[in-house]
Amino acid sequence: MSASFLTARDVMSTPVFAVTPGDTVAHARNLMVRHGISRVLVIDAKKLTGILTKKDIGYHLQQQGAAWRRRPPDQIPVSEYATPGPVVVAPETLLRTIAGIFLAKNIGCVPVVDHGTVAGIVTRTDLMKSALAASLKGTVHDVMEDAVTVNRWHSLAHVITLMKERDEKLVVINNDGSMAGIITETNLAFHDEDRKRSGVIQEDVPLRRHENTSIGSGSDSPENVPVTAGDVMTSPVITVAPERSLPYAVGLMQKEQVNNLVVVENDTIVGIIRRDDILKEVAK
Repeated sequence: MSASFLTARDVMSTPVFAVTPGDTVAHARNLMVRHGISRVLVIDAKKLTGILTKKDIGYHLQQQGAAWRRRPPDQIPVSEYATPGPVVVAPETLLRTIAGIFLAKNIGCVPVVDHGTVAGIVTRTDLMKSALAASLKGTVHDVMEDAVTVNRWHSLAHVITLMKERDEKLVVINNDGSMAGIITETNLAFHDEDRKRSGVIQEDVPLRRHENTSIGSGSDSPENVPVTAGDVMTSPVITVAPERSLPYAVGLMQKEQVNNLVVVENDTIVGIIRRDDILKEVAK
């Protein structure tokens, strides 16, 4: 079969992990950690009612206000964070169509429903693993975008605001301009402070601090900020050269289990290639 005719049935993942609206966010997040997944379906009385993703958890948990007002994840029901009315597809839906849905709706998955029953789920990762993605033409330079950067000492609040405004991953840089790490929705949802609070991690993880910084002595200085970009970032960053082929980039993302590659040329950050950039090509 030509890669152009692949359908949801050909790539969908099963089994589908689900929670109920009354389950706690802590339970849902631990389920994601245990099975290495990025979202769970919300099913109420055998009916699909919503989806809860890492992004939902990350943005909500980090914006609950003052620490003394926050409820721990084991006291928050899934229904408060889940996105209702998910977009669904039929088993025979073409992958190109699904890629277009992901981009148009800004979503990362679609449940596959067959005669009213959830039969599986197709995620962006499933599309990246497909023969359709492996057959793409062109180079990283053809599809890469400008990288959005933050200093490692910027506050978590600043990071979240920028990520929501730009809907982008953030490349973290040191004071000297060198690359320090990258921040994605996963970092927001599962950074050490939250994992310890939910019971996934028991030991204390000390926050990294440095006495000398050029950011200044204001609200974003290391001595005043409880959590900074440097505390939640992933490091080291996986990089790729701009002249590499798109199938090479797809394979590297799969090998390293990442959704973004920072594009570097002559030790300089020249862009970033995201999974969505690949999906735009798949959707054509």
